[in-house]
Amino acid sequence: MQQTVAVRVVLSLLALGLSGCKATQPSKPETAVATWVKLHVTVGGKKDVNPVHADAAAIADGKQLFGSYCMVCHGLDGQNTGVPFAATISPPVPSLASAQVQAYSDGQLKWIIKNGLYPSGMPPSTGDFSDDDMWRMVVYIRHLPPKGSLGEPAVYGGK
Repeated sequence: MQQTVAVRVVLSLLALGLSGCKATQPSKPETAVATWVKLHVTVGGKKDVNPVHADAAAIADGKQLFGSYCMVCHGLDGQNTGVPFAATISPPVPSLASAQVQAYSDGQLKWIIKNGLYPSGMPPSTGDFSDDDMWRMVVYIRHLPPKGSLGEPAVYGGK
């Protein structure tokens, strides 16, 4: 009898503990702390300087490179246009035009492209692009077109 009561108590505590495991959106303070940590601690490359000059050719090159890989999650315009899951996954895919993303230094953006950003879902692209290609993508991210101006990626029904 005592063993049965003990088992029930343990199972009840376990059930109570598991009920507290429900995932919820982070609060504003939690988001602020996570953003600060990424900007100042976990994301490398802060002092790396982009050797690619931001001219029309570099922006066009970056756009083409971005469109070959990044558009699946970020849309052609870097602002999630036409990406059906961008807002529904956790964490949501950020708009690359957002203040949070644009706050990164060029070196940090290149570092994120190269190494990914765990656990956000941002995969590393090491081996897929040269350093010069990644710098050109950073130039494009700094010069994104207006949201929606490039339409949806073909993979999602766009032209």
